[in-house]
Amino acid sequence: MKIILQPFYTLYVLATFVASLLLAFPVFVVLGLRDRPEARRRIWTIVHYWSRGWLWLIGMPVTTIGKYPKGQKFVIVANHISYLDTIVIYAAIPEYFRTLAKKEMVRIPIFGFVYKQLAILVDRSSPESRAKSMRLMWRQLKNECSITVFPEGTFNETDAPLKEFYDGAFRLALNSKTAVLPLLFPDTVHRWHFSGWWKLWPGRNRAVFLPPVPVSGVASDKLPELKARVWTIMAGKLEELG
Repeated sequence: MKIILQPFYTLYVLATFVASLLLAFPVFVVLGLRDRPEARRRIWTIVHYWSRGWLWLIGMPVTTIGKYPKGQKFVIVANHISYLDTIVIYAAIPEYFRTLAKKEMVRIPIFGFVYKQLAILVDRSSPESRAKSMRLMWRQLKNECSITVFPEGTFNETDAPLKEFYDGAFRLALNSKTAVLPLLFPDTVHRWHFSGWWKLWPGRNRAVFLPPVPVSGVASDKLPELKARVWTIMAGKLEELG
C-alpha cells in the first residue's frame, strides 16, 4: 500500500511546500532588503510558524520533548539524518537563532532565497570560508542570538547512532564561553529518507532537547574531551529513543 500511495503523498508535500512559500515570498523579499537583526528576526518568526503549520498540514507534526531554556544563548548541536532536519529545526526551537549551513543550500529555488536570510553560509572546502563563518558565528552569539550547527556535517549513513563530529561547533562554544545545547531528531529519517528525494511518508517528528552542557571554566585545549562528551550524550539518547 505504501508503494502505491507514496508518489501521491510526495506530490502533495511538494505542492503544498511550493504554494505556501510562493504566498509568503513577497514578504521575504521586502524584509530581505534590510540585512539587519530586526529584519532577520521577522523572517525567522514567519519561518517558525510556517514550518510548524506546514508540517502539521502534511501529517508530520513536531512534538518537543525536554525543556528549551528560554532567554539564553547557546551553541545548539543537532544530529543530521534527513533533508527534513533543516525545516524541523525551525519548528522545534522556540526562539530566534541563526544556523550554519552549506552554501549549496541557496541553490534550492525559493527556499534557498529564504534560507540565506537566516543562515551563515560556509564552503567547507575553503579554509578562508570556514574561518570567516567562525568569526560571524562568534559575533552573532555575542550580539544577536543562538547558533545552530549540524556537527556531523552531512547525513549519517552509517550504522552508528552518529557520525564523528567536526570541531567547529565546540571551538565556537569554548571561544565564546557559550553552553552547548544538544538537540535530537530521531524520526526525520522515517519521514524523509536521505536515500531519495521522493521517499516521504507522514508521521510524528520528535524534537528532543537534552540538558545544556556548560563550558565555563573549560580550557580551550579540552576541545576533544568536550566534543567526545557531547557525542556520547547524544548517541546514548538516540539509542534509547530507538
